[in-house]
Amino acid sequence: MEPKRIQIHYHLMLLPGMIVLAIFQFYPMLGAVIAFKKFLPAKGIWGSPWVGLDNVKFMFQISDSREIFFNTIYIASMKIVAHLIVPLLFALLLNEIRVRYFKRWVQTIVYLPHFMSWVVLSVIVVNMLSLRGIVNQALGAFGVEPILFLGSNSWFPFVLVGSDVWKEFGFKAIVYLAALTAINPSLYEAAEIDGASRWQKMRYITLPGIATTVVLLLTLSLDNVLNAGFEQVLNLYNPLVYASGDVIDTYVYRVGLIQSQYGIASAVGLMKSVVGFVLIVLSYQLAARFANYRIF
Repeated sequence: MEPKRIQIHYHLMLLPGMIVLAIFQFYPMLGAVIAFKKFLPAKGIWGSPWVGLDNVKFMFQISDSREIFFNTIYIASMKIVAHLIVPLLFALLLNEIRVRYFKRWVQTIVYLPHFMSWVVLSVIVVNMLSLRGIVNQALGAFGVEPILFLGSNSWFPFVLVGSDVWKEFGFKAIVYLAALTAINPSLYEAAEIDGASRWQKMRYITLPGIATTVVLLLTLSLDNVLNAGFEQVLNLYNPLVYASGDVIDTYVYRVGLIQSQYGIASAVGLMKSVVGFVLIVLSYQLAARFANYRIF
């Protein structure tokens, strides 16, 4: 039995991608050392003086840090729950439609927002939720006073969650629709012969049939607890809603790049990365345990 030969041509095919990954992903990680320095642009990263954990300590002392961590976890948690429930309900309802052309038309319409950037969608959201927008006009028809959705700390987190669900729920439902196609049709036929209603078939066949997929997506979404959506928040928030809408990513952007407090911004970003890494490991362990999902 001749020994296995190293197929060098396959490794050479991977080489360009590995080089790009090293340049744009691994090498920039060295910049995380700024979190432990008093960064002076004139001296560069390695020439700036060390301050140890001073930036990390200061991060926990300022009130802004507690606020942004709470806002991030609060908004991201609501998004995780909403992105689990809404696409699932939509997929179940869409699966019950028997008119094929109407089903495809609905799918196309709800998929479109996913392919649009938040730069475009934020303009639509702002116009819809402005004091003279279509939402306040509809509320005014029922005698409700206009609501400043994008200027109220009470409403802004729900605006972020609602607009994000509107953008992504159609595309996220694809996973559930694919899982529904794997259910054996003979189960529905047997249930129909036994006199089961449509609701009973959904309850006893459809939901158990996609339960593993639901658990898998839920566990894998845990690593997004600290990702509240940088691009969305940046395009929708304003100083009036910093108290409820400022998240880790926007805080790092504003403090680091605009206010030039590089050390504090790097410390906050590094803390997010460390916690995010722990959550990723935890989520994959839970996925392997409860959904038998493994990458390696």
